[in-house]
Amino acid sequence: MKKMPNTIENIKKKIMDLKGKEVNLYINRGRRKVSAYRARIENVYASVFTVKSCSLDLEFINTYSYNDILCGEVKISND
Repeated sequence: MKKMPNTIENIKKKIMDLKGKEVNLYINRGRRKVSAYRARIENVYASVFTVKSCSLDLEFINTYSYNDILCGEVKISND
């Protein structure tokens, strides 16, 4: 089976399917620094999406663009 190429439209569809679900986020901060945390995808907009951390001791909301996923700076796994 042929694998679908990663495009912004395909990424938007995948994020829309994961809306409201808890996922693992891996953020490449550069110079071999990778942050990982568990979060829930809160909102999906035309050019960005927001995630809310699921940690009890530290709760925050971050915004990422679909281009971050396309470039490999943000990786999402829904284990």
